[in-house]
Amino acid sequence: MTVVVVGEPSAISGEASSRSQLGLPRAQAELIAAIAKVGKPFAVVVVVGGRPLTVGDWLASAPAVLMAWHPGIEGGSAVADVLFGTVNPWGKLPASFPRAVGQIPIHYNHENTGRPYRADEKYTSKYLDLPPGPQFPFGHGLSYTTFEITPPRLGADQIGADALRAGDTVEVTTTLRNTGDRPGDEVVQLYVHDPVASIVQPVRRLRGFSRVRLDPGQSRTVRFSLGADDLGFWTNDSAGRFVVEPGTIEVYVGGDSTARGKALLRVT
Repeated sequence: MTVVVVGEPSAISGEASSRSQLGLPRAQAELIAAIAKVGKPFAVVVVVGGRPLTVGDWLASAPAVLMAWHPGIEGGSAVADVLFGTVNPWGKLPASFPRAVGQIPIHYNHENTGRPYRADEKYTSKYLDLPPGPQFPFGHGLSYTTFEITPPRLGADQIGADALRAGDTVEVTTTLRNTGDRPGDEVVQLYVHDPVASIVQPVRRLRGFSRVRLDPGQSRTVRFSLGADDLGFWTNDSAGRFVVEPGTIEVYVGGDSTARGKALLRVT
């Protein structure tokens, strides 16, 4: 069984160590492709590095990928525990991984464009030579089991802005279920979007997350609360005021920043 370890040495992945390209250094991508063609059992590619890298030129050749970052002196033991199944991984990416350097900067909480991407329209924000979105989004991460996350349910579908400023909150619940055959952990993530505000808001704002461990077939209700801090924002005028504006807030839950399960909360 072949385990391929590739990546960046720390000397080229820190302060004053910028690179014009973010692929694997030297001939490492070619090495992965060559090993994949040999026909012998090939288990995983372990990537060591200090930043998101572009992996699209070899990703299809890898049966699995483990991002180890720069893990320190006990990193070898930690990687071995994951590869041999002693530990079921549950880590989530703290940054989006681009498909190519031309996408940079790429992040989940960007502002909307004037023409958001739509597959059925030509004149929208996209690349002609790349699929939309990152290679791996913020919050992405797999394990040896699978999970199902239901769309969010709101304790109330509307709340007053004055009530939020006074400290009231709205409960958001979702049901998480382990649909695989092994125990495992999932990190359920809560995002919001205010599509119509006096100051343009990001398309996603992470407002909560919860790590939950479940046995196979087990399910659990995961609860979050949304308050003024989650639904308001600071103005950019000289006064620098924190405001909660009336409007409809989109509430999302899921396993990463591309969460599609949605509910609508009306702030009056």
